Formats: sequence, C-alpha cells, structure tokens
Amino acid sequence: MGYSQEDAVPDETFRALLLEEAGGRTAAEFRELRPQDLPEGDALVEVAYSSLNYKDALAITGRGKVIRRFPMVPGIDLAGTVAECSGGAFSPGDRVLATGCGLGELHWGGFSRMARVRPEWLVPVPEGMSLRESMALGTAGFTAMLAAMALREHGVLPGAGRVVVTGAAGGVGSLSVALLAALGYAVAASTGRPEAADYLKSLGAAEVVGRALLPSLAKPLESETWAGGVDTVGGATLAGLLASTARHGCVAACGLAGGADLKTTVFPFILRGVTLCGIDSLVCPMDRRLEAWGRLDEEVPKEALARIAQVKPLSEVPALSEAILAGQVRGRIVVDVKA
Repeated sequence: MGYSQEDAVPDETFRALLLEEAGGRTAAEFRELRPQDLPEGDALVEVAYSSLNYKDALAITGRGKVIRRFPMVPGIDLAGTVAECSGGAFSPGDRVLATGCGLGELHWGGFSRMARVRPEWLVPVPEGMSLRESMALGTAGFTAMLAAMALREHGVLPGAGRVVVTGAAGGVGSLSVALLAALGYAVAASTGRPEAADYLKSLGAAEVVGRALLPSLAKPLESETWAGGVDTVGGATLAGLLASTARHGCVAACGLAGGADLKTTVFPFILRGVTLCGIDSLVCPMDRRLEAWGRLDEEVPKEALARIAQVKPLSEVPALSEAILAGQVRGRIVVDVKA
C-alpha cells in the first residue's frame, strides 16, 4: 500500500484524548498536541484507527487502576502508517499495528492522531487485512486467537465435543465464537443478554446458553459437558466451567468481567487432567504475535467481522466507555481517530 501526500504527517497540531489525575479522580479531555509533546520512541505512527476495549473504559472512567502514570493518552490498540522510524525496522508508509505492550497504561496509546512507539511493539498489518479490519480485531481478536491456539495445542480439536465461550456478546467473546465456529468447533455461546441470541447464532454459535448456568455448578466435579472453553468472565463462571469440563479438556482464561477471585478445587486438574491455560495478550513473544496475526488474517471470516464491529468517532469514546462498563455494547467498537 503506497504512502500518499494525503497521509502525510500533520505539520502542527493533532487531536488526542488526554487523561489527567486531579484530586484522586481521572479527568478526560480532548487536547491539541504537537509531535514534540509525544513521549520517546523510535517510530512515529500516523494513527488511522484504534479500538475501545473494556480496559480502556476502566482507564477513561477511572474505575480501574489501569494507568500507571499521568498524563496518559489511553488506547491499548492502534493501527496506521509509519511516518518515521530510526533503525530501519520499518519504512515510511508501512502499515503497522500495535496491541498491548503497555500502550494506554505505561506509554501513550492509540486515542491520538499521532503516536510515538518502540519499533519492537509494531506488527506489520497482514496483506489481506485493512487497517480498519485490524482494529475490528485488535486486542480482542488477538486474545481470541491466542485462546484458540491454546485449545488446539492442548488437544481440544474440532469434533472433540462442545466448547463454550463465556461473555459471548462482548468483544473477545464475539470474536471467539466466530473464530471457533469457522474452525469447525461446535460452539455454545454463554451470555446474559437473551436479545443477543440471533446475533451469536449469526456468528456461528450452535447454541446459546444463559449466563446463570455455569456459576450454578458448585460441586467440585460436575457432569463432563464441555470439551473445552474460552472464558472472559472469571469468578464463579470459570469455577463452574472447570468443574464441568471433560477429561483432558482445556479452558483458556482471558478475562475477569465477573470477578478476579477463583474458588475451585484441584479435582478437575488431578482427576480429569483438565488444563487451565492463562492467555496473556499484553506481553507476548513476537514470533507468536506474528503467527496469531497471520492466522487471524486467514481464519476469521470477513463477513462475521463486519457483523461484530461498528466504527465510531474518537469524540464518542468517553460516552462509549460508560456504555461498555454498563454492558450496553455488543461486539467491537473501532475508533476512527480522524473523526
């Protein structure tokens, strides 16, 4: 993809969402910044799109201790074109993306027209993927792919039995349903939103189960129901999922929307050989990042991605953060930082 004059680095100011701390509270404000205001980094990226994640919403509203230092530009994801890069890792005009790596927490993130980052955080956008599509995936898609890879690596393959995805109407959940279904798994989508049933079935879910089912499974071992699962919820939901996972199954855990505590026993592990595999999308070796993004390009159906994602302007991010925390957002929000 060529680098046109239209994409040139702004000569003067650009807009960013900046968070500051005042009186123990987080204040979000749109500011006009200059390139010299950006933190250090050997790569300057003109950001086209970001995405709004649950962690971003916690940071922007101040309801979670996400940000390690202020002031901070939030946004744990970004995608755009390289404007400058010392060291030769990338050239001007290269299409790149970044997820995690401390963006929006320790280092200024993607809710800004320009971002200065370390080249080792950047991943080339796959050839068959647009910048917008890369952020429809973002951290959520990357996490979903890491979870799918974990299931396969631990022997949970299509045809092994039903797999369940918890928090299925959210970003990671929606993409996990679509991805696993496309790979041939029989997917049960667990959600507390009955109105999302048709949406989840359109993504490939074979069935939709209520959110209350898994937390209600309180015995140390329950009936062997699932070959495996992707859990975005944590807490009692994860405990119930572990207790009802079949022998030698695997559960990939990647979220805590339902709580960080985990009250369980060792019985699923020592009597059934169940594997609990933690998914860390924040710090991930580059070879695995590249593998995951290559698979995302090949294995996520574009039509499903279009159903999952909606594009919103940067100006709406503060209000949308409240909506995400209230459970009022389905799927993924792509942030157009130019709007």
